Parts: sequence; structure tokens; C-alpha cells
Amino acid sequence: MMTRKRREAAEWIEATPQRPRPRMPFPLCLLRAVYAERENGVGRALPGITGSPSTHISLALQGIEALEHTMPWSAGAETAITATTHFIRRSRILSTPSVLSTTRCGCCVSFASSSSSSSSSSSSSSSSSPSSSSSSSSPLPLSRKYLASPYHFIAPTRIKRDAIVVGGGHNGLVAAAYLAKQGLDVLVLERRHVVGGAAVTEELVNGFKFSRASYLAGLLRPQIITDLALEKHGFKYLPRDPSSFTPTGEVGKYLMLGSNEEKNWQSIAQFSLRDADAFIEYERFLGQARELIEPLLDSSPPNPWDGQAKWSERKHTFATLGKLLRLGWKSRGRLVSFYELFTAPATNLLDRWFESEVVKATLATDAVIGAMVGPKSPGSAYVLLHHVMGEAAGRKGVWAYVEGGMGAVSHSIAKAAKAWGAEIVTSAQVQQFVYSEGLGRVTGVEMACGTRLEASVTLSSGTPYHTFVELFPPSSLPPSSSSPLPPAFLQRIRHTDYASGVFKINLALERLPDFTCCPSSASNEAGPQHRGTIHFEERVQEIEDAYLEAHAHRRPSSRPVIEMTLPSSLDTTLAPPGKHVASLFVQYAPYDLDPKVGSWEDEGFKNAFADRVFRIIDERAPHFSSSILGRDLLSPLDLERVFGLRGGNIFHGSLGLHQLAYARPGYRTPLPGLYLCGAGTHPGGGVMGAPGRNCARVVLSDLQR
Repeated sequence: MMTRKRREAAEWIEATPQRPRPRMPFPLCLLRAVYAERENGVGRALPGITGSPSTHISLALQGIEALEHTMPWSAGAETAITATTHFIRRSRILSTPSVLSTTRCGCCVSFASSSSSSSSSSSSSSSSSPSSSSSSSSPLPLSRKYLASPYHFIAPTRIKRDAIVVGGGHNGLVAAAYLAKQGLDVLVLERRHVVGGAAVTEELVNGFKFSRASYLAGLLRPQIITDLALEKHGFKYLPRDPSSFTPTGEVGKYLMLGSNEEKNWQSIAQFSLRDADAFIEYERFLGQARELIEPLLDSSPPNPWDGQAKWSERKHTFATLGKLLRLGWKSRGRLVSFYELFTAPATNLLDRWFESEVVKATLATDAVIGAMVGPKSPGSAYVLLHHVMGEAAGRKGVWAYVEGGMGAVSHSIAKAAKAWGAEIVTSAQVQQFVYSEGLGRVTGVEMACGTRLEASVTLSSGTPYHTFVELFPPSSLPPSSSSPLPPAFLQRIRHTDYASGVFKINLALERLPDFTCCPSSASNEAGPQHRGTIHFEERVQEIEDAYLEAHAHRRPSSRPVIEMTLPSSLDTTLAPPGKHVASLFVQYAPYDLDPKVGSWEDEGFKNAFADRVFRIIDERAPHFSSSILGRDLLSPLDLERVFGLRGGNIFHGSLGLHQLAYARPGYRTPLPGLYLCGAGTHPGGGVMGAPGRNCARVVLSDLQR
């Protein structure tokens, strides 16, 4: 008599569409391992096969995934694979990826290795530079442009939903949570094997966990933390104090800034008594500007004449306008200065307030982080303001670490969404949106495997370019049909500025950096110099020169700008005892390199640039390079391939004056049924959650919920 487990698998096989394909070998030990795992328990050995069942399952799935787009298989093997992987998911045998170190049996090794070699040879022979592919008439398929998950996609059991969210980044998860909270049946589809987008924690070196892309929290809107009860789901700020440290080459002399005004004064006074007095007033000025901007973060840019807005949105818009008018009247004496803050180069602002180069250089780094601009570029002062909008644990203007890394932010939001009934599926590559000419609206998505999923509304948390260009390929439209998107809108999306010069380095360290100007303790315990953001520039011109070299010559800066953080100085969950992790946010490394200079495809070129960064750190912390146990290098090209950040731009589009507020795409798109909830909308990038929350409000208004 068939057991319930076998009957369940058989039913799934029966329901799977059969597609005849040429035959290929199939590792039969996969099926044996699955059932043995359920019968014998996780980790127990299978009779006659070396290694645990999980090893065989993982290896076989890696081979299957590698072969998915490069080699066809028979219908029987395909249905067996589908049934098996579905069964694995439902049995929770492999809930998360793992690094395999156990002995492997011959059939798994031959299957996985042949699959991997087939996949790698295919990808290497077809790779091309992003710049050429973006302008080519035959762009790379999405499955080749963006790195696929190493795990197999398991289609959800229900194909019709109230809402589908494409992209499980933090904004997509926030939107999903708010929609699910209001009773909608929500499905989130994430291409990678882990949710969070750029806000992820990954163990890339055994025992060391990295906030792989984004690395600091503080922009996340406090109302989101409250509404979604994120602290209940594991979210915990770890405030940093001091927050900033700039070492010099002189023993005992460094700039250290934090929450204590007296200590700030004493530190700055080493360089300038005038600046020490001015800093308090400067902080107060930025606080007033932040107060004026904050109401704009929690809604669409105010537009009382928006014909699509429902009454609830109009009410919210008028409330926002009223708050802005009151704040504007309160700060009327500063309005000209605030206008300058939005439009001027950062150097204009900083030169007016300070005279010390060390102080100005430390503050100027906030004006260029993530932006392909220099401190002397018009509008860079706004980027400075964007990065002092932080608020953590009730303290304004403060940035913090998150216990467990930045992935803990995303996981807490995901847990909240699932608690209200949302379903989140990883390893889910969306190939295109489904647009119905008859209905005149987007009706769902088509997956890379051909599965179609339907929804009343579809939200995209990807970049505007990915959403409107890559997910609306000509092949998705009926014959002789033009794009349903207005030509002017599509033209604007195609020419959005995604310039970026970001290079991210994650390091596993044997020990903390020992700065000449502020030596570490004999026990190698973290001191105040290790807790905040560490800067390595002492003059503003150093930053400007680095930008000009990269911008004018399309090559990585000879002396790049570096921000270092050591989250393990406060979070002991990230590294083994006595060891540490470091995050280096480096500029300027342009996405579009001069081919004569090198290519981000070249691992040797990437490593040479990283070594250049380490040598700069060695100048202030000797022997830092020798403490490195492992490295993860993410060029702008890697940021695009891994996280879907077009051009490596961390904001889903530059935060220039030409791309703020009304100049960013709205939450409602020109296509009914499709909404944009990512950082490409207002108010922009950073782990803020505001685009997701604001978009969810618009969707609920349209659905009259």
C-alpha cells in the first residue's frame, strides 16, 4: 500500500506538465536520499552510499540547477526532479543553503561536476561587458545577466493571488507585509536563494558572516518598525558610539566624533578651535533640515492635482502639505540656506562652516557615498543630507549596526509578512510580466521555467530599468504589437542615470586593525576607534582627485576613498571568538571601464584594486593586510549581477537633482495592475523601507482596502 509521502510525490508528478526532451543521466541516489532522509532523520547515513542524505540532495540539486539552462533532459527525469525538489521543500530537509564538506559518492560527483562544467563553459563563452550588452540589439537573457540561485525553483501551489511582489529586497518585503496585514493573499518572488536584496547577511568564509552589500542601518523608518512589530521578529539595533574615527599619521592625534558634545569639541579642537565651536551649530542646522525633509519621506511627493489619487491619498497629501507649511514657517530664516543645501556642492557648505581639512574631509565623505560625484559637484550637498537622515533606537542623525548583520533587517520584515499570511519563494527567476491587451493591464508574471502566475496587482521592487525594459522584452508582446508603455516614458527610463563608482569589500580578519595614532589594547579587544565608521582621507582634495580620475579617465582611482566598518566590534554573532569581520565601502571604481585599463570580469584586476585599498589602510594600521583570512570582492559589475543593481548603483538611480522626488518614477506605473515599490521611486535608496510602505498605501487605496 502506498504511503502518504509517496502518494503525495506521485500526485505532484501527475500534475507536472510533460515536455518531451532528449534523455540525459539522472542521479538515482537523489530520490533514495530524499526518502531515506524522511524515514531515518536528517544527517543519518544511507546504507550503501557514503555521506549523509543531505549531501546527495544538495549535490544533485546543484547539478540540476547548473544544467537547467544548458542541457535538456527527458520528461521522466524532469518530473522526477520536480517531484523530488518539491518534496524536499515541503519536508524542510534543506531550508537554507550549506557548504558541503562530507564525502561524495561517485554518481553525485560525476553528475554535479559535469553539470557545473557545462554551465561554466556556456556562461564563459557567452559573457560580454554590461555596457555593450545594454546597448546591443540582442541583450543577454536575464538568467545569464544576473547570477541565478544554486537551488531549484519550486512553483507555489496556488497560481492566482491578490498580489505578487517581484523581488524580495527589503522594500518588496515591506510592501508585502503591509498588504498581507490588510488581508491580501501575497506572494513574494525572489531570484536569489536568500531574501533581502542588498540587505543580506551571508556566511562566505566559514564562521564569518558578512553584511554583504548594505552595511549600516538608520534610515529605516521608525513607523515601519512599529507597524510591523519588527523587534518582536528579531530586529535589534546596536547603536555605535563613537560613530566616526579618522586616523592621522601622528601618534595620539585623530578625529573621533560621537554623541557626546564635549568629547566632540575636544577632538575637533586638536585641529581647530573655531571648528570645534562651529560643529555644534552645524549639527543643529542639519537637524533642522532633516526635520523639514522627514514628512516627504512617508508619502508620495505632494500632488493635489493627481487625478488617479483616491480620497485617502488626497487626505494624506494635504496633511503632508500642512506639516511642510508649518515647518517652513518655523524655519523661515533658514530657507535660503536649505535651498543651497539641496543645490550646492558640498564644499561650498563645508568651507562656510569649517577651516580644518581633516574635519571637512571626514564630513565630505557623506556627500559622495554611493554617488558618482565629487564634493565639488553641484548637488553633492543633498547627498550629504540624505546620509545624515539616520535615526536609530530613537536617536536622530544616528547610524547603527543590526545584530546578526543587515540580513536581520530583511528577515524580521519577512517574518512579519509571513505571520500575516504572505508566501515567500526564493530561487524564483521572473522572466517577464504578463500583459493582457484585451484587459489593458498587467495580469501577473511568467517565470524562467515557463510557469505563469496570476495576480490582481503586481509590484516590482527592481530598478526601473529592470522593471520596464528587461521584464517587458519584445518577446512578451503579441506579434506586431508595440510596447504598452508610452514611448516618452520608456525613453526616460532607458536614459536614467545609473552612474556608480562603488566597490564593496568584505573581509574576515585574524585581528582588529591596530592604528598607529590610537593603538589597540594588548588583548586585541575592540576600542572606541573600532566601533564607528573609519575614514582614511585627511583632505577634501583627495576625494575630489579620486573622483576626477575615475570620471575623466574611466579607471579606478589610484588612491580610492575608503570607509571601513568593523561590526564585529559590537556584534559577537558575526565572527568566531577573537576574530572579526570588516566592511570596506570603496570609491571610485567606475562601472564602465576603459577597456585599455582593464575589466571587472578579470579576477586579477579586481584583486589588484583590492590590494591597492589594503595598502592605504596599512599606512594608518600597519600589517592590516597580513590579518586578512578571507575576502569577498564586489565590483560594480558584481553588484549588478548578484543584487540586480543596474550599473552597480546602490540607489536604483542616482540621487542627483534631476532624479529626485517628481523626477523619479511614481508608485503607479503607466500600466494598470503594475506598481513600483523599489528604491527607484521616491524617496530613493538606502535601507529605508519608505518606497515599499508608500507603494503599499497606494495599492490599498486603489483596491479600496
